[in-house]
Order: sequence, then structure tokens, then C-alpha cells
Amino acid sequence: MKAFLDFEASSLSDQSYPIEVAWVFEDGRAEAHMIAPGPGWIDWSEASEAIHGISRPALSAEGRPFAFVASRMVEALSGHDLFASAPSWDGKWLSFLLRQAGFARHTLRLRDTDDAVRWTVAEILDPVLPSNAVSMEVERILKEVKTAKSGNPAHRALADAVGEHHMWLHATQAARAIVQGAA
Repeated sequence: MKAFLDFEASSLSDQSYPIEVAWVFEDGRAEAHMIAPGPGWIDWSEASEAIHGISRPALSAEGRPFAFVASRMVEALSGHDLFASAPSWDGKWLSFLLRQAGFARHTLRLRDTDDAVRWTVAEILDPVLPSNAVSMEVERILKEVKTAKSGNPAHRALADAVGEHHMWLHATQAARAIVQGAA
């Protein structure tokens, strides 16, 4: 099953660490966790705090232990296809979290949400359209859903993961409408 994932972080520096994670499965089930900083996790950007709105004291008070969050992610997400809008950044924080909790850095792997959209739309359209038309429709639908999604992300993990899920759903619905029109 596909899952759409998002992290918020302490900053965008090389020393940054994840402070919040959320995921939404393709069936709509969702989960979110604030992550309490581990020992030695000292990086903090007030500019980033102004964007995501999570203060370091709130994070320390409300966040779950990083090892718990990493274990929960491995339990819930292993065996699923994981997607994020910024897999290089989100992958960096995922890898950091996993390693800090004693897991191999590639226990869970992320791919780009655009790939999930492309694959799903192509799978739906392949049986009804010629292959050259499939690739054109895939790119048209991807552009359409990205335009519809345009705007600033919420910069909260759950809201942004929900946004990725909605983009995928919109693309899936657009592809199914083409199939119905061809029938």
C-alpha cells in the first residue's frame, strides 16, 4: 500500500534533525508524531520555528521519544511504498531518525510523490489508451494536480502528508474519469 510521508525539522542545516513526522496511507489512515530531541540534538533555527510554529520547549514537552517514533514507523510502514514531495530532505531526516534509534538507514525508503502519481495514472490508463497517449495523459494529469496543489505547504507534517495524499487521489480520480469516458 502507498503511504505519503512528511517531516518537519529543526532547520535546513546539515546538523538538522526531525521534529515531527506524519504519514497517510492511500486508504486515508493517518498518524502523526512530534519527536522529542535526542541527546546532542542541539541544532535549532528560529526562522524554521517561525515557519512550522513548533517551539523547542513545546517539542521537548509534547514530543515522543525518538526511538519510539522510529520503532513505530518501522512497525507501521515496513513493506509499504513510501512517498514524499521532497524525498532528499525527508529521506535525510528519515535516515537520521532510523540511525539514531539503532535501525539501518535504509530500513525504510522514500520515493518522490510524483512517481506515485505517474505509476498509478499509467496503471489505470494502460488498458484503455495507446501507449503514446498514456505518457501524454500521465504528464498532463501530473501537471494538473500539481497546479491544483499549488500554494504554500502548511509546514506541519500531517497537513502536508494529507496534501500529498490528496494530490495522488485527485490524479487517480482524473485517470478513472478518462477510463469511464473511453468506455
